[in-house]
Amino acid sequence: MKDYRLESDLLGEIKVPAEAYYGVQTQRAIDNFHITGKKMSDYPEFVNAIADVKLAAAQTNHALKLLDDKIFNAIKEACEKVRNGEYHNQFPVDMIQGGAGTSVNMNANEVLANIALEIMGYEKGDYQHCYPNDHLNLSQSTNDVFPTTVKLALIRMNETLTEHLKSLIEVFRAKGKEFSDVIKMGRTQLQDAVPMTLGQEFEAFATTLEEEVILLKKNVNLFLEINMGGTAIGTGLNAPSGYRKLCAENLAKIAGEDFISAGNLVEATPDTGSFVIYSSALKRLAIKLSKICNDLRLLSSGPRAGLNEINLPKMQPGSSIMPGKVNPVIPEVVNQVCYKIIGNDLTVTFAAEAGQLQLNVMEPVITASIMESIQILERAIDTLKDKCIEGITANKEVCKNMVMNSIGIVTALNPYIGYKNSTKIAQEALETGKSIYDLVLEHDILSKDKLDEILDPKNMLSAHDFVQ
Repeated sequence: MKDYRLESDLLGEIKVPAEAYYGVQTQRAIDNFHITGKKMSDYPEFVNAIADVKLAAAQTNHALKLLDDKIFNAIKEACEKVRNGEYHNQFPVDMIQGGAGTSVNMNANEVLANIALEIMGYEKGDYQHCYPNDHLNLSQSTNDVFPTTVKLALIRMNETLTEHLKSLIEVFRAKGKEFSDVIKMGRTQLQDAVPMTLGQEFEAFATTLEEEVILLKKNVNLFLEINMGGTAIGTGLNAPSGYRKLCAENLAKIAGEDFISAGNLVEATPDTGSFVIYSSALKRLAIKLSKICNDLRLLSSGPRAGLNEINLPKMQPGSSIMPGKVNPVIPEVVNQVCYKIIGNDLTVTFAAEAGQLQLNVMEPVITASIMESIQILERAIDTLKDKCIEGITANKEVCKNMVMNSIGIVTALNPYIGYKNSTKIAQEALETGKSIYDLVLEHDILSKDKLDEILDPKNMLSAHDFVQ
């Protein structure tokens, strides 16, 4: 038996591996686009989503009497097999490609057609019984299938991402409770500010990330407006009357999402605004994560010549030349992932701006950038949670001593002795090295009992009424 079969398109014949379920146009994409090394099959949600979209289209065509029962049932079974995780290795197209996503659409059309052919008892490539273009792509175009597929895939990927993020938030919140009694100095501009607890610091990390769960959900809802039935440019050429609304309804039922048909398909077809705003939400999350990692690195700096307020889990030796050195490698790697996501967002921005007239041909790089960002964000979040946050411990005495020796606690005295007196005390403390506490008593500004009351941690950690 031959190890290949011949298939043809408008450019002529080409050899396709005999065992392959994809066909001629997928093979051309494999040959043409050796770009990223990342394939469509590397994102299962992407493959499952296009099977869902093709199933919704087939159901719509069948309901409108455009597909007979035999072909529809075979296509339906083929889609369900792919949706259940089968044949994913038959989606080898590079994530970045020319053609505005045509290779992705035809890859799905060919694979599903060949699976359907086998279901009906025919050989792969015997397209007279089920043709990739005439049957799988009926009433469709790449220009409505591709963005709709991407939107569905991103909705699902976002759900997984936010679950990972919620898990990290829970760990930060647990650390906030664990460190609730660890008093330390807060800092602004890297200078001593006023006292707080380490628990408050970690609770703030949890809260700031919790905001991102809400924002991601809000932005991903923009993907629920789709342009199925718009076909090539949104005019609906080759799609029957009633197709667009019914297809959106069918996809909503299949996917379990509230999809609706866009009000103006000519506008919706080239519009990439929803991708831009969602990518910006990923960037915002990345910026916050990176800032948190910056803080963790500062707080754990030392151990002798830095802040040394917390200890990060020791993951690996930190130097090939300095014995005993251990680096904050987990926050460092998360920082770098965040920089990549920020760069991906810039790519999305440029690609969205590059749309021309009735189509944006740069949607593949938009898709590749956003999906990569989600995937590496998930991995970075899990790495940060499992290999860093869960194992952080506090150096309580270091934190407390910094508070007691800090000039910053003079701020708590302002309401009692006035800003001018507080400034004088602070200056003298800086010049002499004496503590604020000792200088206030030395100058007989306050009694020891009153001073102890004012500097009691509970009176410095939150708003409270004060009595002169």
